[in-house]
Parts: sequence; structure tokens; C-alpha cells
Amino acid sequence: MQFPSWAVIIKNCFCTILRHTRSVRKIMAEEIKTPETEESGKNFILNFIDEDIAEGGRFQGMTVHTRFPPEPNGYLHIGHCKALTIDFGTAERYNGLCNLRMDDTNPTKEDEEFVEAIKQDIHWLGFDWGDRFFYGSDYFEEDYRQAVLLIKKGLAYVCQLTPEEFKQNRGDIGIPAVSPYRDRPVEESLDLFARMRAGEFPNGAMTLRARIDLTSGNFNMRDPVIYRINHMSHHRQGNKWCIYPMYDFAHPIQDALEGITHSLCSLEFEAHRPLYNWVIDHCELPARPRQIEFARLGIDHTVMSKRKLRRLVEEHYVSGWDDPRMPTLCGLRRRGYTAASIRNFCERIGVAKSPNVIEYGFLEHCLREDLNAHAERTMAVLHPVKLTVTNYPEGQSETFTVENNPTDPTQGTHDITFSRHLWIEEDDFMEVPVPKYKRLTPNGPECRLKGAYLVTCTGCVKDESGRVVEVLCTYDPDSRGGDPADGRKVKGATLHWVDAENCLDAEVRLYDNLFLDAAPDGPDKDFLDCLNPDSLTVLTGCKVEPEMRRVAEAFDKQENRTGANAPTFQFMRVGYFCMDNRDCTAEHLVFDRSVSLKDSFKK
Repeated sequence: MQFPSWAVIIKNCFCTILRHTRSVRKIMAEEIKTPETEESGKNFILNFIDEDIAEGGRFQGMTVHTRFPPEPNGYLHIGHCKALTIDFGTAERYNGLCNLRMDDTNPTKEDEEFVEAIKQDIHWLGFDWGDRFFYGSDYFEEDYRQAVLLIKKGLAYVCQLTPEEFKQNRGDIGIPAVSPYRDRPVEESLDLFARMRAGEFPNGAMTLRARIDLTSGNFNMRDPVIYRINHMSHHRQGNKWCIYPMYDFAHPIQDALEGITHSLCSLEFEAHRPLYNWVIDHCELPARPRQIEFARLGIDHTVMSKRKLRRLVEEHYVSGWDDPRMPTLCGLRRRGYTAASIRNFCERIGVAKSPNVIEYGFLEHCLREDLNAHAERTMAVLHPVKLTVTNYPEGQSETFTVENNPTDPTQGTHDITFSRHLWIEEDDFMEVPVPKYKRLTPNGPECRLKGAYLVTCTGCVKDESGRVVEVLCTYDPDSRGGDPADGRKVKGATLHWVDAENCLDAEVRLYDNLFLDAAPDGPDKDFLDCLNPDSLTVLTGCKVEPEMRRVAEAFDKQENRTGANAPTFQFMRVGYFCMDNRDCTAEHLVFDRSVSLKDSFKK
């Protein structure tokens, strides 16, 4: 065998290292294109597909056919959402097809619970696979048949290197791998492979390896393992199998059998593409899919490794997979993220060829845009202090009408009541004001109570500890609706409030980033050390409008609550909040903060 020159080896190694150690670039807010500035909506994937389906292309006259192949060993997260948006969205763009295939070729930690959750999340996002739902395990017999064919062709062999020996004989840059079993006779490999299937050997005793090139500069091509022994019950196949195909072997076979034209996958599979093509070339398959890679989605202040997310759940750092601080789709949905906002986010960040990290603030920006347009306005007081209107008759009440959404009059209005005793935010009063303070303070500026009257603060009442427990004010009876009869200019702020005689108590959960560190996955870091101890603040005794009970009662009756968005509101002057889709009931109102009103994202 003639080996390449050292110069060629060094050159190839350098190129490989350069390709796979690209620095991850953080995409700042101002770099992200809006739908209006995106050039023609095309990306490199679409350009490749255009070439393939054009006259003379490899898929001329064929329907574009993609697939989304999640492994059912956890819940989908925002990173998966980017991939499935590309897979399903590409098919939609070309009026093509997209399959949903569970990659369940590894029985470890795979479960039907995750299968159903994945299907639910994809439907929630607005995508559908029609009748094209498959399991990778559906193809086990065909995978096995193809492996036998490779053995018969002299392109695969049974190897008896232990895992430790395999590592020792893997070689290095410029040093070929070694396998003493590479030239094992075909009949012997066929016999051993059949006995592997029959369960005669323990885990790790043998593997089936593809016979490719032990000198390859791409280590994925150095006679890779394509079958391993694993005596573990499968979630669908039970104990029928004790050998399982490796992903790199099973995936191209399954793509070809399903008639996939374009296998779109994340960038870590770029170095695996030669193996993908090798399997397609040497197995007996009905189609020749094309693999195209794109960069995975990275977002700061989070982790998206399933292993790390599982640890957060199992070690109770969060309440579960759907904890609103988790990047899982069920967690984001529970927090109030809408399918439209997430799809918009994925579309606007585009499709990249190299790794990058997106600011979490842009995801919040996309949600805020959607909720600003669609969320009903209501008043809620999170840190209540009583406001007494001293010149308003005791026992009297009146009704005011306020808009549900000032940006969309078609959303209508709702009624609120007003009485002598109200609740306001405690920071809307300051006995000794700071400079430029324009809210309630003794002898301070006149303020509007949203939709009701103008009031002037006259003082306060304190308890024995000196804490303010009641703010006193007078109102102008000729300012109904908040507009003074004489047309005078109001110098104070407009304040939200709730009628103390007609309101409901609620629990409000304020969520922040789960991690303080922008890069908790960074080198030489334990991601658990980066956790934010203040990522959740629970407020009790908050005051909300009585209409919330009716909304909660209707939501109580909804089937599959956790698979849908709960009612979402803008708490005026506070932020966007949704009813918790798991814990909120008519008898115990629970609201989760989805996102603040303030948008710090650089536009």
C-alpha cells in the first residue's frame, strides 16, 4: 500500500482542523435581518435544491422530499425547532413532502413518552407530516439485510477488538488504524454476524465494521462500526433484537427507502457525509439522497445538550421538562411563547454555514412583537398597596370601559369597576420622591388612574414598623375617563390599578435566564456553576381583574392544556403574562411572566 506524502497528510489535517474548529461567532442583534431586508428569502440550501430540481439536475422532475429524524430520548428544544423549521419549511416552500421519523435505533433512554411529546410540539408549531410517520426501528430487518450484503461484497467484517483495544488501534494523524480482523473470511464474518443477532455474545464482544480505509484522514472513514451488540429491551421491538445499527449506517438507508431527496442535517455531520455517501453507493437502495449541512442554532444564556437538560430535570434544578426556564418547546409554550413568534425567530435568523450564537434577547423580541399585536390588555398589581380616594363616597361603585388592545380596535373592550378603595403598585408611591418622580407623592403632580379619574396624593398611613400600608388621595369628579373638564395638562404619570372591592388574588411567577453566564457551555466550565439563583421569583397576593376567573374557568375545560398556549395578557405597565398551562385554575390563578415590556434588543 502506498501512503500519501507527509506534505499531503499535513495539508489534509490542517484543512480538517480548520473546518471543524471555526470560532463560534456571536450574532449581535443589529446583524439579524428583518423579513423586509432579507434578500429574496433564499439561502444556500435552497440554492442547492434549485440546482438539483432544475433541468439536468440530479432530481429533475422529482418532488422535493425532506425528513425530520429526532431521537425520542428527550423533549424537543429551540435548537431542534431550527432544524425542523428548515426540514418542514423547505418542503412547504417547494410544495414537497416532509417525513417524521423517530430515530429509535438506540434503545438507551428511548421512550414513547418522548415520541408523543415530539409529535405534539411539531403540530403546535403548525407543521404536519400527513401519513408519513415512521420509526427507524421499522427498518431493522432491512438494515440487517443490507449489512449482510456488505459482508458478502467484502465491504464489512466482524471485529473482535474490545472497546479499549479499538481506541488503542484507532491510529492518529498520519498513523493508520489497525484491525487484525480486517481480512477475516467472508463466510466467517457472516456466521459470526448471524450469531451476534442470535444473542450468543455479550455487549462489547464484537462489532460489525465497514471495510473502507484505515489510512483515511477522515477518522469517520477508518472502518467505522456499523453494528454493535446491546442486550437491552427496545421500546417498540422488545427483546427481538440485541444488535443495533449505528446511526451513520441506518440513516442513509432509511432516507433512501423513504425516497428522501435532501437529507438536511446539522453541521457536525459534515465530516460524516463521505460515510453517508459510501453507504448509499455500496448498499442496494432505490434512491440516492443528497446530504446538506447547516449550522446548529446557538443561543446565549442556555444549554441545549439533551444530557445536560436531562440532568437539570433529574437533579431537580428545574420543575420538569416543561419548566418555563427550559429551552424545550413545551417549556417555552408554558412560558407563553407562541408558535408564530418561534417560527418568526427561526426564519429571521436565517440559515448559516458556520456556527454562531444568537442573543436570547432576539427571541424575546420576536415574542414581544407577536404579543403586542395580539395580547389582551388587563390591569394587575403585583406588589399591592391600598389607595383610598378619600372624597369618593364609601360603598359607591361605578363602571368604566377600557380597550382590550389599543393597536387593534377589533379586539373590543371590557368593563372594570371603580370604588373608594383601590390597589396600586407600591413603587407608584414615594413619600420622599427622587428627582423627576412623576407618580404619587404628597403634594405631588396630578396622576391619571388608567381609564378612570385624575387623582392627587394627600398623604399616607404607616404601620408600627414605618411601612406604608395605605396611600391617600382625592379625585377630580369632572375628570371621568382621565380627561379633565377644563383641559388642563396632566403632569403626572398614568397608573394602573385594581378595584379592591372587586378583584381576585393571584400567584405570579417572574422568570429570568436560567444561567447567569452567557456561555454556560464554555470550555473549562461546569454549567451547573453558572445557574442563576434568582431565575424564579414567586409573588403571592397579587391583584387581578375579576374577569380572570371566567377566563380560567374556560381554560380549565380545555383538553390537552399543556399542548396548547394558555390565555396571554399584557399586564399594563408591567409585562406580558400567561396563565400557567399546568397549574392555573379558576380557584388558584397562576400567571407566568412571558417577557417584559421593555425591549432592549438593538433594532
